[in-house]
Amino acid sequence: MKIRVGRWAIEISHPDRVMFPEAGVTKEGLARYYAEIAPVMVSHVRDRPLTMHVFPGGVEGGGHYLKNAPKHFPDWIRRATMRKRGGTVSHVVADDAATLVYLAGQNVVTPHVWPARVDQPRLPDRVIFDLDPSDARFADVRAAARAVGDALRDAGLVPFAMVSGSRGIHVVAPLRRGPSFPELFRWAKGLAVELAQADPRHLTTEFYKRKREAPIFVDTRRNAYAQHAVAPYAVRAKPTAPVAMPVRWEELSDRGLRPDRWDVRSAPQRVRAEGDAWKGIARRARALPD
Repeated sequence: MKIRVGRWAIEISHPDRVMFPEAGVTKEGLARYYAEIAPVMVSHVRDRPLTMHVFPGGVEGGGHYLKNAPKHFPDWIRRATMRKRGGTVSHVVADDAATLVYLAGQNVVTPHVWPARVDQPRLPDRVIFDLDPSDARFADVRAAARAVGDALRDAGLVPFAMVSGSRGIHVVAPLRRGPSFPELFRWAKGLAVELAQADPRHLTTEFYKRKREAPIFVDTRRNAYAQHAVAPYAVRAKPTAPVAMPVRWEELSDRGLRPDRWDVRSAPQRVRAEGDAWKGIARRARALPD
């Protein structure tokens, strides 16, 4: 079957394949979700190298990450060649709805994007704090996100929040390009350490789980060249087909907020009713403090 997206008719092979058995979402359903959410999602993935999380047999069948665009991808799919250790990688760049739908037809469940754009891939334009809980209450994760936001505001940056669709929250601030990734990583790690020292009961920067003495890992590893983070509005590879959903900052005080509150069916409804919580995020970019 084919899904018409703009001037393209995207072929979806095996449209009845169940990708999310618990939710009953098929491959066609996944592709139609990306077609529906594209008007808000594309602005957050455009011009960014993309890493694909692929599940050929559905999310219960195991998946793998794919960075190089396969040779069989059509010519109209944009690619960007990025230097990596030992060579180069030709990444897909999702600049339009048709690309997102095509990727879903290739069993790509979750697109991940770089915190930098293809024209200057070594100059980040986002700083990302991934709050990854182990056995923490989500109320504590929400409180930790608010604390990260307060620290970013104190540093002169503008924080945005996204429930990950998995377990945690991403706190993101847009940046004016200039500092390199090593500079950004050192700054972000320093801020994370300060936050963990101020609240050692809840926060840690210890990478190894067996060594952690607090339940919420403040992960700053996304702030490095060639690293990636789940894209806003991307579907996660979980049984209920949850979505990584941008939220308004005040929603972090909502006791009903959950990291997997929205799925492929409810996410478009939320966007139609309330719009894109990250609309205009690039216009809020500020310089990274010393």
